[in-house]
Amino acid sequence: MSDGKSMDDKVRVFTTHSAEETIEAGRELAKLLDPPKTLLLRGDLGAGKTTLVKGIAAALGAAEPDEVTSPTFTLIHEYAGRSVENGKLGETVLLYHLDLYRIENQRQLDTLGMEELMTPQSVLLIEWGEKFPSVTARCDGEIVIETLHGDERRITLTLHTPKVAS
Repeated sequence: MSDGKSMDDKVRVFTTHSAEETIEAGRELAKLLDPPKTLLLRGDLGAGKTTLVKGIAAALGAAEPDEVTSPTFTLIHEYAGRSVENGKLGETVLLYHLDLYRIENQRQLDTLGMEELMTPQSVLLIEWGEKFPSVTARCDGEIVIETLHGDERRITLTLHTPKVAS
């Protein structure tokens, strides 16, 4: 396929028309993010990446939407919550929202200690991670937010199916 998705990839697409609907889409996406997960979070500046994370954090019981802010200057925000299983909160989840926009090279990236964040109970959402092949190689998929018209957004979650050794 020319879009880079294999037939085995799991894809979910949402279209939203407001910040509130984008937060709600994040709540729905949280149900699909069983830890451990590492995902690229892609979209232009102002596309709504942090708005989507507000919904994911809220669904996990990790933070209220107004408590979630962009990690542009702090680089990493951590939220502790619980997984969403059949509409109920389950096991502990550590949600990490990273922004690599200001990271210029692999050496700077290495100082963040991303490996230590990747635990069996963590979900990492990484903005601007596509700048680094070492990050994309570790990702289980991506969430892409596209601005359509005005406040309308298309949010596409692609989860790669793990390759089974034969």
